[in-house]
Amino acid sequence: MTAKPVRVVTLSYIGHDFALALGIKPVGLRYWYGNNPKGVWPWAEKALGDEVPVVLSGQIDIERIAALHPDLIEGMWSGMTEAEYRFLSRVAPTLPPAAGGGDYDMPWQEITRVLGYAIGREAGAEEIVGQLEEKFAALRAAHPDWQGKTAAMASIQGPETFTSRDVRSRFLAALGFQSSAAVDALGGGRSFYVRLSPEDLTPIDADVLVWLNSGAGRAAFAKQPLYPFLRAVRTGREIHADATLSAALSHSSPLSLDYALSRLVPELEKTLGRDRAAKALGPEGGQP
Repeated sequence: MTAKPVRVVTLSYIGHDFALALGIKPVGLRYWYGNNPKGVWPWAEKALGDEVPVVLSGQIDIERIAALHPDLIEGMWSGMTEAEYRFLSRVAPTLPPAAGGGDYDMPWQEITRVLGYAIGREAGAEEIVGQLEEKFAALRAAHPDWQGKTAAMASIQGPETFTSRDVRSRFLAALGFQSSAAVDALGGGRSFYVRLSPEDLTPIDADVLVWLNSGAGRAAFAKQPLYPFLRAVRTGREIHADATLSAALSHSSPLSLDYALSRLVPELEKTLGRDRAAKALGPEGGQP
């Protein structure tokens, strides 16, 4: 690639966020989910501005992508097959998922750096990574009581939860929390998520439990016989993330991570602060 790309198509479900963070407005982007006409969530709207990219939904359509005349195709979190990669590479230089990993394994730092290199903005990518990692480090230092506590993110739909390979679990790990070894065992070291049986919720019996997109299903799920026995439920250390916060955690991009930190950290502080207050009062609610 001799010239810096100008017409970038992002086929990763979260790729547009990374391009926008690096100052590139994609001419086409991959739709994931949500009621967003331009295909971006609120944290990315300012970076997109008045641009109206072509929103590509469904399977990878090579002819439609070629019609956009891209000079770079980003696909590091796209699930593209080897055959699709070969065809796309004939259209324009293409960034595939990392070799040896899963389709959705690449950490946000690596995606940022690879895309930054591809568009000739390595310094900008390193600055973004450095600033965010410093923010996570500062939060870990400010909350020593979080370090080593177990935490899980789970979805009532399924229900399902995420292994330590997943971006949502990595978010919690970056704050100092530990993932569930039982969840990782269920994933077999290969999957980024696992489905749970409502009859056995013990894999997510963690110190802190973050429910994603609980919404309308919350009341019904709370009637599951084992739900009240989860440690986080018994101790009041569960957090219910709304659709936008859940999406920010699921995107785990430079833009969405800032948003997720601004929303989730205060909830964690409130939840775990309540835990500290309970300990100070003693087991009967009086002075120890």
